[in-house]
Amino acid sequence: MSPNKTSEKRKDRVVEVANVFEWLITAFILAFVFRAFVMEAFRIPTGSMADTLKGAHFRLRCGQCGYKYEYGYIPRVEDTIPAGGANLPPTRCPSCGHYSLAEGVWPVSNGDRILVLKCIYQFLGPKQWDVIVFRNPLSPRVNYIKRLVGRPGETIEIIDGDVYINGQISRKPPNVQDELWMPVYDNDYQPVGPDQRSFNSHKWQQPFNTANSGWVVGPPLFQLDTPVDQVHTMTYDASIGNDFKATYAYDDVRYYNDLPYCSDLMVRFFISSTNSQGRVGIALSKYETTYEAWIDLTGEMTIAKTEKGGKATDLVRMGPVPISKSALVKFANVDHQLIFQFGSKKLVYDLGRGPEDAGQIKPDIPPQVKIFGSGKLTLSHIAILRDIHYTEVKFIRSGEPGRAAQGNPFTLAKDEFFVLGDNSPNSEDSRWWDRRGMANWGLSYRQGIVPRDYLVGKALFVYWPSGFRPFAGSRFAVIPNIGGMRFIYGGSSKSP
Repeated sequence: MSPNKTSEKRKDRVVEVANVFEWLITAFILAFVFRAFVMEAFRIPTGSMADTLKGAHFRLRCGQCGYKYEYGYIPRVEDTIPAGGANLPPTRCPSCGHYSLAEGVWPVSNGDRILVLKCIYQFLGPKQWDVIVFRNPLSPRVNYIKRLVGRPGETIEIIDGDVYINGQISRKPPNVQDELWMPVYDNDYQPVGPDQRSFNSHKWQQPFNTANSGWVVGPPLFQLDTPVDQVHTMTYDASIGNDFKATYAYDDVRYYNDLPYCSDLMVRFFISSTNSQGRVGIALSKYETTYEAWIDLTGEMTIAKTEKGGKATDLVRMGPVPISKSALVKFANVDHQLIFQFGSKKLVYDLGRGPEDAGQIKPDIPPQVKIFGSGKLTLSHIAILRDIHYTEVKFIRSGEPGRAAQGNPFTLAKDEFFVLGDNSPNSEDSRWWDRRGMANWGLSYRQGIVPRDYLVGKALFVYWPSGFRPFAGSRFAVIPNIGGMRFIYGGSSKSP
């Protein structure tokens, strides 16, 4: 081989190596730009957004009914997960109410890993109910994640668990609302040892009281076979089952009794009937008013209300609607709206957006749930759920009222935002920040607000939801929980 050809080959190799380095440098720059300005991955460190987003936690299944739930883990050293597990404190099942005593060492799962869209707020303003990442005003080097509830120029007030903007209740978009329902009772999960005295210090029994009615309750079905002109009612007994307090299975059970009642509820079940006559319905009370929704099996849907000491008044009707042999039935009283669903048909009634449009506020009165019907009916997959309930008082610590509590509205100025955690009783957010936010040049921001300059981006997708460990003692959860991958819904009523 001639010297010239050898020299040319060497030059070609140098060019190839240079091209590879150029490609690597370009890829690195693009990745850096993408991470800095477009999308970045974050890991949830704490449980302030549970159950929507989970920090480090124990993954549990009730030893009595088999219901799956999570309990938050607080590390001794910040942001560390013990490879060998940790001591599990007492917990309580959110469905059957079974108290489980500490069970020794239990594996700890990492927090959810999410993708955050960083550039969006450079072009569009944040929407109410977005889940946002921002720099903590009290410690700007630390990123926080919360749900945005208040924007510049708005006046925020938390009244009996609901967020009011400028004196009007703020309703959550449907996709957000669907994420925030929490279990009170699920008939599909029945305790295997009901004689144990581990259910609020008593034995477990079916919480729906069927005394003096024709309802026959036997898991997993509720059945009725009576004349079509005789309505029979069964009532949920909160002294036997879980009550309606704003508790979180994720949090310390010692504070359960201190939490307020949540009266925004939903009941759902499937109905099957071979009769063309009869009816099935649900009653939900709030304060001193009872709201009833029912469908006659001829196809007419009705929502009515009964105030204390008064007679029932029909609010809205719809029909006839198609009747099938089996259908999903739902009735919800949430954010001052009554929503009744039979199959694919919905009947909605707006109670009004003012604080007392749903009646005089009496938060100490617990709600009630009833199911009623006539004819030949079979109900399955019966469940009661409650809405998120934003607390106004720091129950878990001092009992002090928070910022924007009832009677103390909080108005946001230009470029100021107000945020809350979904795990309301155990979240450090705009209600509780007790110092002015740090800023450059010796300046500071007002207490309780997130400045626009500190917005990082919108939480978009859970791409690694607290994965599984391949073997005991493994430090890393390398097997993803694929079923938990999901979009994080925010201020739009449409799916991403």
